[in-house]
Amino acid sequence: MGIYQELIDKKEKIAVIGLGYVGLPIALALAKKVSVIGFDISRERVDLMKENIDPSEELSTSEFENSDIQFTADVEDLRSAKFYIVAVPTPIDQHNLPDLKPLISASTFVGNVIQKGDYVVSESTVYPGCTEEDCVPVIEELSGLEFKKDFMVGYSPERINPGDTEHTLQNVVKVVSGCCKESLEEIAKTYELVVEAGVHRAASIKVAEAAKIIENTQRDVNIALINELSIIFNKMGINTYEVLEAAGTKWNFLKFSPGLVGGHCIGVDPYYLTYKAKEFGYHAQIINSGRAVNDGMGSHIAGRITKEIVARNGSSNGAKVLVMGATFKENVSDIRNSKVVDVIDELKSFGLQVDVIDPFASSEDLKNHYGFSLVDKEAEHYDAILVAVNHDEYVQKEEPYLKGLMNDKGFVFDVKGSLKNKVGDIKYLSL
Repeated sequence: MGIYQELIDKKEKIAVIGLGYVGLPIALALAKKVSVIGFDISRERVDLMKENIDPSEELSTSEFENSDIQFTADVEDLRSAKFYIVAVPTPIDQHNLPDLKPLISASTFVGNVIQKGDYVVSESTVYPGCTEEDCVPVIEELSGLEFKKDFMVGYSPERINPGDTEHTLQNVVKVVSGCCKESLEEIAKTYELVVEAGVHRAASIKVAEAAKIIENTQRDVNIALINELSIIFNKMGINTYEVLEAAGTKWNFLKFSPGLVGGHCIGVDPYYLTYKAKEFGYHAQIINSGRAVNDGMGSHIAGRITKEIVARNGSSNGAKVLVMGATFKENVSDIRNSKVVDVIDELKSFGLQVDVIDPFASSEDLKNHYGFSLVDKEAEHYDAILVAVNHDEYVQKEEPYLKGLMNDKGFVFDVKGSLKNKVGDIKYLSL
């Protein structure tokens, strides 16, 4: 009897390690079909999930109902599992190098509890080869078991998009891979329990790893091109969004927009690929150039705002700027790797007073991670308003609201161009 049959008969359990925005939806979806152990190192988060609360604020209470799941922060509870899914973050460090500490830590947990015949599947975004070259040796050393002989390994990259209720785990094709034909089938059938769109059986673990890493790298490079074009068009006095609107009438034009590229996917994943490329003696020119452009957009926006203030006021001394939005993308609470922070830091370095508001972000988290807090309420007489994040609440604002917050020489800088057709009487800038 294969592991898949044992799981659906509830003779064995699945353990999901890491219950963030990726791991928790998978754990709850599987818990509707099989027995699941949901493990996270944060007891505080585990306590919330025991009360049917998603700490990431992505899932409703109802999605916890009718789930055969045990939430725990105790590593020993993992011993009763037979199939392990690792869904921990894979960030970068201050030097833009892969930080595998969470992944190696998860592999250590697995290595200490795994038994003969068990399966381990990673969902964390990594460079090609990481699963077999970095994670498997840790598991082998700690368990005393032999890869492919005593335990099987697979890789199935996450495709969850925070804040996106349309493209969910259930309706997006899942890429799966295994270390052999048998493991591939067992892993594929297990994911097919919850992924209604079906699964794609990749040729190898490395192929699956590479497929994931280029998904976000491709987006990053394309956005970098549009960001660079926006810089050029600004120097020419042309509105980038009007250019994109015109060019977008051609059937094969790729519709990307300029903006701040942060978060824990697009702004991070390309660095994993360029890091691995160096190991093979290749310097990734296009990818690195794209990263340089996108990482520089915060400074570019701050520079344009400051120059406009000086041009309109004769000086930036004592100038006040209101920043609307601090999360890494619209309508989510996640502040990790938010590039709005780059704009704020740069504006402050020019001596400007900056107030920040955001209906989703936690003021305490911003203070702990970035050193600034949200203001309780907007003030008045701002020299500039930066609409940094397209939260629905901000996109719906009308010109009188913005005008009421500014002084006579104030202006709006709209990063994503969402207010372009709403503003007529006040000075309006965008990328």
